[in-house]
Amino acid sequence: MDGIAIASGFGIGAIVGITGIGGGSLMTPLLIGMFKLSPVLAIGTALSCAAVTKTGGALAHWRFGHVDRRIVALLLAGSLPASLLMIALMHLTGITKGWAGTLTFSLGIALLLTALVLAYRSAWQRLGLKLDRWLPARHKPAITVAAGVLLGALVTLSSIGAGALGATLILLLYPRLGAHRVVGTDIAHAVPLTLVAGIGHATLGHVDWTLLGHLLIGSLPGIWLGAHLTKTLPERWVRALLCCALVYAGLRVVH
Repeated sequence: MDGIAIASGFGIGAIVGITGIGGGSLMTPLLIGMFKLSPVLAIGTALSCAAVTKTGGALAHWRFGHVDRRIVALLLAGSLPASLLMIALMHLTGITKGWAGTLTFSLGIALLLTALVLAYRSAWQRLGLKLDRWLPARHKPAITVAAGVLLGALVTLSSIGAGALGATLILLLYPRLGAHRVVGTDIAHAVPLTLVAGIGHATLGHVDWTLLGHLLIGSLPGIWLGAHLTKTLPERWVRALLCCALVYAGLRVVH
């Protein structure tokens, strides 16, 4: 099982490095289905893994000049307070069956939304270009912060959204940003968000530390390799397979 965890971490890390997508989207269903973790434990472990894994990817993209620091700062202004608020609510109310149901349902919905986003990514960019013509530039910072609030709540509840949904929101608001900068900016924002959410879940006892260690052994070199291949490998096939996997996983979790 240790070898399977390392191999799984490597594969998911490579996908995240190439596309900026797939950390929680693939990791959480994998932990539930293959490693038989409860939803809350899977979410906490996936968030902790994503925080460490995406740090390596963010550093690589930063070195390549793929990170827009202003956009990252605006997103974090919304996402970090939202994440802290969700963790505080969990502490205050306790992780009851109701919370577990909310986490599980949020996970399934987030998976399906991520698949939808991936399937129509080019359409989102075209829509963003249309919005860019009439959306005043002075309103973009506030809207970007609001997008961060949405991501912070969703990621903390489900471990999903920092990748595909985050990249889509960046595309909608900043459609002229190059594809590599969208991926790099998305990953750079995901690091502090998943770190805060992961620490929050850890304080609630939602992390399998042994499994996390094995996943990181594979995911760290995987995301490093993916970040280096992002300019040469076509994303189309990876996204198509990822989309199918997300739909299947989302339907399984919801039902």
